[in-house]
Amino acid sequence: MMTAVKIAVVDDHPLFREGVTRSFSEIEDFEIVGEGGSRDDAIRIAREFCPDVMLIDISMPGSGLETITDALEYCPTLKIVMLTVSEASDDITKALKLGAKGYVLKGIGSRGLAEVVRTIAAGGSYVSPALSAQLIAGLSASAEAVEQPDPMAELTDREQEVLNLVASGLSNKRVARELDLHEKTVKHHMTRIFSKLKVSNRTEAALALRDATVQRSTTERPQS
Repeated sequence: MMTAVKIAVVDDHPLFREGVTRSFSEIEDFEIVGEGGSRDDAIRIAREFCPDVMLIDISMPGSGLETITDALEYCPTLKIVMLTVSEASDDITKALKLGAKGYVLKGIGSRGLAEVVRTIAAGGSYVSPALSAQLIAGLSASAEAVEQPDPMAELTDREQEVLNLVASGLSNKRVARELDLHEKTVKHHMTRIFSKLKVSNRTEAALALRDATVQRSTTERPQS
């Protein structure tokens, strides 16, 4: 017998959330393990149940986008799908950069959504076709306008806080104390920072921060 895909649905509109959970509960190969309406609910569900897939709304209390990193900290194997009405390219790009595996508009039907979740649970990814075309067009236009991207732009606010403290010479233990975090959480942030900046140690990360700061100040300097 096929193992059921464990699903969580987090959306602050009760009627919509109930409709989605009901649809999945009626399909044999899915199991609803949690539901909620806020960032706190999503983090709690990730920590307590670590589902296979979590559907998250962008505009819920606490910000769906900001929820992605926190949920993945508690459940690294979690696959997040943004289920939203937002068609903004910035939202799509940020969601995917933060670790979401799917971006789906709420107009999708229940069967279509089930197929998307199956694809993502199996290790794939998905962005609504109309949004994919829009995103590609936007990326092509921005690529022509931007000469040197800021490598720090991929870091979350928390990762930037950690990097700034590390670059100032603090140990992981001191950083954890300054930010009221567990030391292992700081180590996890550093691993993600190394990966995003394509560096292999703290010194290289600090140099990358310095270079990005210099580049940013040069770019922002008023023309004389």
